[in-house]
Parts: sequence; C-alpha cells; structure tokens
Amino acid sequence: FQVRRNEHVAIIGPNGVGKSTLVQLLSEEIHPLYSPQTKRILFGKAKWEVLSLRAHLGIVSQSLQYLCNSSYKGWEIVVSGFFSSIGLDFHHHCTEQQMQKMEEVMHRYDAWHLRDKQMNRMSSGEARRILLARANVHDPQVMLLDEAVSNLDFPSRSQYRSTLEQLDREGKTIILATHELSEIIPAINRIVVMQHGKIVADGSKQEVLNERLLSEVYQTKVFIDEREGLYSAWC
Repeated sequence: FQVRRNEHVAIIGPNGVGKSTLVQLLSEEIHPLYSPQTKRILFGKAKWEVLSLRAHLGIVSQSLQYLCNSSYKGWEIVVSGFFSSIGLDFHHHCTEQQMQKMEEVMHRYDAWHLRDKQMNRMSSGEARRILLARANVHDPQVMLLDEAVSNLDFPSRSQYRSTLEQLDREGKTIILATHELSEIIPAINRIVVMQHGKIVADGSKQEVLNERLLSEVYQTKVFIDEREGLYSAWC
C-alpha cells in the first residue's frame, strides 16, 4: 500500500476487514508484527518518534471522539492538536501564535461558537467539527479520516463533505477509511477495497466502484448510483 503526496485515497470494505487497523498502522497507534518482509516507510523514513510523526498527520476517528468525550472545552481540544494530546495538561504552554491559529481554524470549520462548550455535552456533529479543527490546527501534510461520518445527521454529513473539499483545495493528502460511498468526494479518485484483512482491489473509481466487485466483497447484491461525481450504494 503506497500513497503519494497530494494523492487522495478512500479505503472501503465491510466492517471488520481491517480498514481502521490500516489507519492505525499508518499513524503508529499500533505496530505491525515483525518479519523480514515487513516494511513501513512514512514520509521517506522507516523509524519515527511518534510525536514527530503525528506532527505530519491530522487524525479524525470515532475512537478518538470517544477518548475526547470529557469535560475539556472545545478550544482546549483544538489547541491540544499542537501537542498530539487530548486536552491540555499542566506542562502544556500555548504560545500566542498557537492560540491565534486555534481561533482561526475554529472559525474556518464553523466551530468557534463551541469554544467554551464541554466535549461531553456536544452532539456527534459538534464534536466531529471540533476534531476536524484539532486535526488541522498544526497544518499537517496528511489527513487520516476513519469512519468520520458515523452517527452524523444529514446536515452534518453535508458540512463534512464541504470540509473534505476544503482540505483538497488546501493541498492536503486525504486518506479516508469508510463504508459509506456517499462520503467519497469527487476529488478522491483512488479506491482501495479490503476484504478479510487484505487489499483485493486498488484503482480509480470508474474501475473499482462496480456492482459485481462490491457484491462479491460484501457478499450480497449491491446496487450503485453515481450523480455529479458522488456515489451511493444500497442492497
């Protein structure tokens, strides 16, 4: 599995096939079993100190949202993106520039009104907006998004797609793990399909998003529709 700078990739497949595991491997949240054939090169390096690696990554996931479900205020979660922490601790000292960037990013993602609201009092859509701001506050090169629309209502999903389009305009690399085809914006043209922990297809949307392949992967009859570059699927 290889991703080039400024390339956008969607990783799809049924629940439990390894999409989240792959994202966690990329962020060094977990580590692969060692074998002589094992190679993991990130940003041209084989070995990373985790905090140094996280400076290059912006991460949004449902599991991260669970970890952030605390009494920390929205602004504290966002600014903690500079430290790869969840909220601020006594040893974290924010500079004036970091505070200014936090405010700028929260305005950009329409989250400034949530700055003093505690995370455990936010809706799923509000919390996801805070996590997107946290993921971008340190201006990462790559966005890792894992099932980021789970439990979101229709307006929040629409706003999330707009955020992906904005990330594309900013020149970020987007790696998106999802089982929702509607989450894949037109700018994401490469699709990786996983089944039973393995990559079974890797190519353009036109090549990969077909009913025969997805019916085989999901082991049920799948129908696909495409309108204005956005895809949807149903059984």
